[in-house]
Amino acid sequence: MATAGILPDIEIAALFDDGALAAQRPLDPDQIQPASLDLRLGDVAYRVRASFLPGPGHSVAGKLERLKLHEFRLEEGAVLEVGCVYIVPLMENLALPKDVSASANPKSSTGRLDIFTRVLTDNGHEFDKIAAGYAGPLYLEVSPRTFPIVARPGSRLSQIRFRRGNALLTEADLARLHERETLVASETPNISGGGIALSIDLGGGPGDLIGYRAKHHTGLVDVDRKAAYDVPEFWEPLYNHGSPDLVLDPDEFYILVSREAVHVPPAYAAEMTPFDPLVGEFRVHYAGFFDPGFGHSAAGGTGSRAVLEVRSHEVPFILEHGQIVGRLVYEKMSALPKTLYGTDLKSNYQGQALKLSKHFRAG
Repeated sequence: MATAGILPDIEIAALFDDGALAAQRPLDPDQIQPASLDLRLGDVAYRVRASFLPGPGHSVAGKLERLKLHEFRLEEGAVLEVGCVYIVPLMENLALPKDVSASANPKSSTGRLDIFTRVLTDNGHEFDKIAAGYAGPLYLEVSPRTFPIVARPGSRLSQIRFRRGNALLTEADLARLHERETLVASETPNISGGGIALSIDLGGGPGDLIGYRAKHHTGLVDVDRKAAYDVPEFWEPLYNHGSPDLVLDPDEFYILVSREAVHVPPAYAAEMTPFDPLVGEFRVHYAGFFDPGFGHSAAGGTGSRAVLEVRSHEVPFILEHGQIVGRLVYEKMSALPKTLYGTDLKSNYQGQALKLSKHFRAG
């Protein structure tokens, strides 16, 4: 009997060999991650009136015929405007085994640019959730929230994780694993709600820097260019001026960092769960996947902070230093990955503290 858990890179590659995964063109060399697969935009995008779910008995293509405003090609690099909603067929499609389901999430760099993405499937009644045994195409909803972006066929904004059965750790499992492996750098970890808590660091790092607030009406960001843009053109630095708190203004986008360093041991994968809106009117972390080896010393990290993408909702909200802003849930891997996050992958965020996306020049 096959082992339950998140499928590692070796088993993801086997899905391609077995025909459970297919793509319109050969895989990129670094497309398979330790516990996920990057998804690539196809050749065409559709601007739509509004976000939608197809629902049982309906295909995404069928809904697009009714809801699309404009269809355009991506080959030369197309601009996706702030506040608009686009649907892009992806290069990858699925014919999953009956015992394998999947979930999707924005890539870290996507979240740090405030690009809202969600994967849709035919007959789907949830975003980013792919039922076991699903056979059919994949589509990505893309909505830039802060910066206009340039994207093209092959741009990778989202990632997908495959799981067999249920390997989610219970709170008792988490407590034992933390005792053995130190999952978060906290003497008294808050383990509740099915996960282990992360809090916000507003004390300030070098120069009392606590984070960044995105500027409005900026230039374009090409999602495929690294270290191409100057930080001051897109971001306003935020500092601790003597009071370790921050007022989140509605409709503003912030990059902040967790107080605790995070560790994901090689035999596990983690995900940040949406924060309970009853505890605060804000949303934290669009991009929730943490791969095996994140912050792991043998993979080049000694715990890595979680960089947090934060938005307030309808009202201003004060964040205080040390306030809980999210929870990490851990799942077992079905097998050890061949390569860990940070090892031979040129992983952008291993050993990180506060850090903007890879598109911006350091220093």
